[in-house]
Amino acid sequence: MVSRKDSNAQRLKRHARVRGKISGTALRPRLCVYRSNKNISCQIIDDEAGVTLVSASTMEAGFEGIGSNKEAAKKVGLMIAEKALAKGIDTVVFDRGGYVYHGRVSELAEGAREGGLKF
Repeated sequence: MVSRKDSNAQRLKRHARVRGKISGTALRPRLCVYRSNKNISCQIIDDEAGVTLVSASTMEAGFEGIGSNKEAAKKVGLMIAEKALAKGIDTVVFDRGGYVYHGRVSELAEGAREGGLKF
């Protein structure tokens, strides 16, 4: 019998490999993405200090609509860009979290770019 590979375990391996190469600094923090089947969320993190500077998610009180489609991901990207610019953050390093840069992850990135973040 053929056993099915655990796709989340494979994603975590990819994420760990990428995290060995990129990290956020105070000048250029890391924009980290997490997506589940129902929601999508992201954080801007300063890895040197170990602090989350800004976060946005479809689970927030101000969010309206379905949280598991491309439109929601684009809204979350715009939300994170708006919050980051309010805190004076305009340049980030994008961390796709081991996910393929496709669909909701790419829409979140495009929304963040439209909102004014540079990466």
